[in-house]
Amino acid sequence: MEIDKDLDVRGLNCPLPILKAKKALSGIVSGQCLRVVATDPGSVRDFEAFARQTGHALVEKSQAGEEFTFVLQKR
Repeated sequence: MEIDKDLDVRGLNCPLPILKAKKALSGIVSGQCLRVVATDPGSVRDFEAFARQTGHALVEKSQAGEEFTFVLQKR
């Protein structure tokens, strides 16, 4: 999978990771992927809901220690 843009939101709490991801998604074209790295445990639930509500695909999510990584594909 090709990552077109990376976003580091480590240290930020809800709702900032989602707001910054939304802004970053507006800067890429349909079909491109955005990788987001977060530390807020609530971001797992938030990004799942964000993908459902916006129609962007949450193509990958993982956890390594206290870091959560999400890959969203813009619709």
